[in-house]
Amino acid sequence: MSMRPLLGLLGVLIAAMSSEFNDTVTSTALVDIRGSLGIDYDAGTWIESLYSAGLAIGMAFAPWCAVTFTLRRFTLYVVAVVAASTILIPSAHNLQAILILRVIQGFAGGLTIPLLMTTALMVLPPPIRLYGLAVYGLTATFTSPFSASLAALWTDVIGDWQFVFLAALPLGALAAVLVWYGMDPGEPEYDRLKLFDWRGALLIILSFGAFTTMLMQGNRLDWFNSPLICVLALVSSIAIPLLLANEWFHPLPLLRLQMLLRPNFAYAAIALFAFVVLSASSTVIPTTFLISVQDYRPVQAHLVTLVVALGQFLMLPAMAFLLDHRNVDARAVTLLGLALMLIACLGASSVDATWHRDQFYVWQALQMIGQPMVVMPLLMMATNTVRSHDEGPLASALINTTRALAVPVAIWLVELIERWRGALHSERLVDQIGLNRFRTMEAHGLLSQNPAPSNATGSLERFAEAVTQQVHVLTTADVYLVMAALIVAFMTVVVILPERTYSPRILFAKK
Repeated sequence: MSMRPLLGLLGVLIAAMSSEFNDTVTSTALVDIRGSLGIDYDAGTWIESLYSAGLAIGMAFAPWCAVTFTLRRFTLYVVAVVAASTILIPSAHNLQAILILRVIQGFAGGLTIPLLMTTALMVLPPPIRLYGLAVYGLTATFTSPFSASLAALWTDVIGDWQFVFLAALPLGALAAVLVWYGMDPGEPEYDRLKLFDWRGALLIILSFGAFTTMLMQGNRLDWFNSPLICVLALVSSIAIPLLLANEWFHPLPLLRLQMLLRPNFAYAAIALFAFVVLSASSTVIPTTFLISVQDYRPVQAHLVTLVVALGQFLMLPAMAFLLDHRNVDARAVTLLGLALMLIACLGASSVDATWHRDQFYVWQALQMIGQPMVVMPLLMMATNTVRSHDEGPLASALINTTRALAVPVAIWLVELIERWRGALHSERLVDQIGLNRFRTMEAHGLLSQNPAPSNATGSLERFAEAVTQQVHVLTTADVYLVMAALIVAFMTVVVILPERTYSPRILFAKK
């Protein structure tokens, strides 16, 4: 095999990483963006939620478009759209322009990531396909935490939030050159446009857009006390069943749902969804704790995520090498990886107000080892069910759409736990402190007195800060315990659903 397809795959990887970096830069620099444009917090949340909606929609469209317009041509187009939308954001002077650009940026980013799996399945032969899937695994385990750390470093060191967006230029240019040189031009299949799934496309936009926006905005708008959330819930409940019915019977669907009837593919879709949710235990939770409780700057807090990110360069190829042996059962590897993640979540649930970065490193190291042990087997199980060259893009569409929908679900779950458990812990702490104070005053005969110390305001502020800090600590511990419970449920699915399979090199050599 020549090096050109590998260079093309590298170009798609850089494009996917560039898209992830562009999103993370916006998230990290959101405070600066809001301050520069005079945007309040509520309006700023739409910058995030609209990106997530565009991301989910784009992932469903990408593989179909790649086959229709050729993989190289469509990838170059997507790289150009990602770079253009990202560079235009710093020059936008009002919220409306930024929101429009964020939808375009999210949609283009959603188009990019599935192309990596599609490319790996279409251009890599079975003997090395598993290592190509390890490259795709980088987008699930490496790109997000590394991009968050790099974006935090740039915004902290450079300071000018507009300047950091210029990173889109060299990354996009390099990706475009590698894709142009490394990919086969191919022949477009414009006849597929006659069978384009227009109803499915409209239902994807309605259902995914409404569902992700509902999850991202629900906590801020107090859920079903908000008319907007009620409308989004109604649209989702109607559009999603219609989408599933349409995709099942359409002759050339955007999402081939029949593939979910294959046990290993169904397991992979469920597992990747669960994995994305569980990955919050190694990224969002520790960084949020350090920023909220210990007043870390983002660049300081994100150092704990680098343990997980940088370790993937070693672990993902190592897992591909391990799974490439006949006597290695991918299900056993998955269970061992989940066990390590479970230990990490249980260990981190002992968090208290004295924890800093050093206390997280051991548990982050376990996550770094365990996560690729889950990702690589599920990618192998999913892609081994692909029965023909034409099914590769269809598999990529389903797997990546599931992944995109898991991101807002993870955010919703963490916010739900923080809201419910945070309110409970706050009430209990205040009640307990009040009761103890009452008993102390009663024991000293001070209940009839009305002292008015001069420092009462300062004492109340310190008291409120102490309660808030402890609520953050207790809630963080609860989130870790919920993640541990989800891992146990995940392990049950691994035992029941998937069937044993072998690496592509071994499996397809038999045929």
